[in-house]
Amino acid sequence: MRRARTLLIGAFVLLIGASACTEERKIDVAASLNTKKMATMTTKNVATLISDSGVVQYKIVSPLWQVYDEVDTPYWIFPKGLYLQKYDRMFHVVATVAADSARYLKDLRIWKLMGHVEMTKVPKDLFQSERLFWDQRRGIIYSDTFIHIETTTHVLEGIGFESDEKLSSYRILKPQGIFPIDREAMSGGPQPAAGPSGSTALDSLQ
Repeated sequence: MRRARTLLIGAFVLLIGASACTEERKIDVAASLNTKKMATMTTKNVATLISDSGVVQYKIVSPLWQVYDEVDTPYWIFPKGLYLQKYDRMFHVVATVAADSARYLKDLRIWKLMGHVEMTKVPKDLFQSERLFWDQRRGIIYSDTFIHIETTTHVLEGIGFESDEKLSSYRILKPQGIFPIDREAMSGGPQPAAGPSGSTALDSLQ
């Protein structure tokens, strides 16, 4: 009887010791976690509308959306690609953006688009680059890399780019080429009449 009681007490002591070790390990693991490096939200196959002051501004579509709100500069990241549609006040699509990956600095309201970046503006303007920034506070879009632009009348290429966010007024910082597009000639139609003497492709853009 006395031996059984001794064994029971011993087992109880071992159980308490094992439980204490488990709790210590849990505390050690929790202490080692860096919450600033952990996403506060991870969402797959996203298709959502983003509003500002109660007005829908754009639609985001992405295979993976991760939100980091615990870091010093909160940000969203779209590591597997992003497609964005921008709307006017009548909810008409006025521009689209597609990128291999993207990052949004939430407090600064700056988008960084990376990889193969392609923007379109209604009706047919096309903008392509390897890296673009969209500063919503300042209302500008800019790039420090190669830019390729196609309009209904011209192809423009160069290094560096600045524009308003409506893509209606823009300039290439270091132009490398401006090439007129003859849509009728490409389609086999009649040739347009020649412009006035001394005019250039650049003149027609201004």
